[in-house]
Amino acid sequence: MDLIPRSNVVHRLEKRSLLIAINSIAALSIFFFGYDQGMMGGVNGAQNYYQNTMKFGHPDPETGSPVIDDELLQGGIVSIYYVGTLVGCLVGGWFGDKYGRIKTIALGTAWAIFGACLQTSAMNHTWMIFARLINGWGTGILNAIVPVWATETSEHKSRGQFIAIEFTLNIFGVVVAYWLEYACSFYKAGNGSFVWRFPIAFQIVPLLFLLAVVWFFPESPRWLVKVGREEEGRYILGRLRGESGDDLGKAEAEFQDIRNVTELERKTASSTTYWSMFTGRGSGKLHTGRRVQLVIWLQIMQEWIGIAGVTIYAPTIFRTAGIGNKDVQWISGLNTITYMLSTLICVFTLDRIGRRWTLYWGSVVQGISMALAGGLTTAGQSHPLGSAAAKAYSSGAVAMIFLFTATFGATWLTVPWLYPAEIFPLEVRAKGNAWGVVGWSVGNGWLTLLCPVMFKAIKENTYYVFAAANVITIPMVWALYPESNQRTLEEMNLVFASDSWWTWEAEKNFKILKEQNPELVQAAQRGHSVLDPETGLPIRGSVARNMSLDVDAMNAREHDDVIDEKQTFKHG
Repeated sequence: MDLIPRSNVVHRLEKRSLLIAINSIAALSIFFFGYDQGMMGGVNGAQNYYQNTMKFGHPDPETGSPVIDDELLQGGIVSIYYVGTLVGCLVGGWFGDKYGRIKTIALGTAWAIFGACLQTSAMNHTWMIFARLINGWGTGILNAIVPVWATETSEHKSRGQFIAIEFTLNIFGVVVAYWLEYACSFYKAGNGSFVWRFPIAFQIVPLLFLLAVVWFFPESPRWLVKVGREEEGRYILGRLRGESGDDLGKAEAEFQDIRNVTELERKTASSTTYWSMFTGRGSGKLHTGRRVQLVIWLQIMQEWIGIAGVTIYAPTIFRTAGIGNKDVQWISGLNTITYMLSTLICVFTLDRIGRRWTLYWGSVVQGISMALAGGLTTAGQSHPLGSAAAKAYSSGAVAMIFLFTATFGATWLTVPWLYPAEIFPLEVRAKGNAWGVVGWSVGNGWLTLLCPVMFKAIKENTYYVFAAANVITIPMVWALYPESNQRTLEEMNLVFASDSWWTWEAEKNFKILKEQNPELVQAAQRGHSVLDPETGLPIRGSVARNMSLDVDAMNAREHDDVIDEKQTFKHG
């Protein structure tokens, strides 16, 4: 394949080894994302940062704990990052659909490096606000495109497993951030600017490595087919799926599915701008507007069930539970370790029980643990500080926070990032995933801005707000979010072809369309051949011209065909 540089790893690796290599690079980006989120928890607790440089607080003269004088400024510095991710993801989605996944990853990485350098050198809160805005822009670009690249190269039967592994690295980034900051807190008794500047600068290291190596990895074969570079896309698919033995014909089958669905998407939708996607205008039976609303609210709820507060304001949460200032940091770090280990549960369950059941059990356990955390904290504060009863209740509250975090890592961490990359049409998949990042940015920015205010105004009752959000997600997922597990990316257009929002109607419509369009997305299924039995060569040509996502139109067409056959028989 002369069109792809010889330095590209696609020429040396194939099948699972190539998939592992691709997902390792994707995981490096997601590691940076996790590190960048976890980093602010320790930075906010550094005295030089909050008192001398940003000037939004002072240490308590008795306990040494941070006393926040300006909650809005503290929350604003954290949340402005999500304004950057909101803008960046929209840029990344547009750029990714137009110029490809690899170039977009490189763009996002370069921009994130620039933002990290500015954060490291910040001398006041104005400087820091603009630096975090720029850094967020780079993160938004990466978050919009990396899950898409990973899902478009993975097989549908193991797609969830690979993305779950990547998010184990995401939480590993949070772990590294917490423990690095904990180690730095001992430098000069935690009083110098090194305590917070070095952890911010550390994120530049993986970003530089990512920028250097991403050019040696293959482009998404689906994007290549979409833009007419079919020969390259077919070659990469062959390397990803294999071309011999039991794998013979698998890549060709998937290639034909992609071609068919790409043609059908272009025939069905008339507009692919962000605004038309949001409103649903011009998308026809693809119902892009519905998909946009689903991914936005799934990501918003991911933050409001409580994880944004636990990740960024963990020290504050543990202080609220009655933990002393000297123990807060290492307990927060220990929580991130259990968080990371819990993500391995998702690796083994996500493709077995599906996306919906993963969210169900997560919401139930998380809601209970948040409600108990609130109740135990309240009970502990009703006893004298330091008493045996107060310590017992505080320990129980901390245990509930640990349980919440571990459950989130096993469930809600991965699905809201995987789902947007799975359900959108190929023509707008990067833009569609960008809408998911918009929801994450809105949810995160909104919550991190309000968290300091809520913890000051209603204290431990904040846990009940998070518990209520978990309860709301159960009927929401049941009624509105169709299953994507064990379905090809191409099949998702059939899943969302129903005019109804309800999942049961979508599933019924999907079954009918599968029967009416047996050749459209069947090629990737086991046992279906796309090779001519006589020549052994691929059967090429479009099967999408006479196909539709409209059940009524297909029924009418079948009715006309029956009438034509009767007329022919009669005159014959």
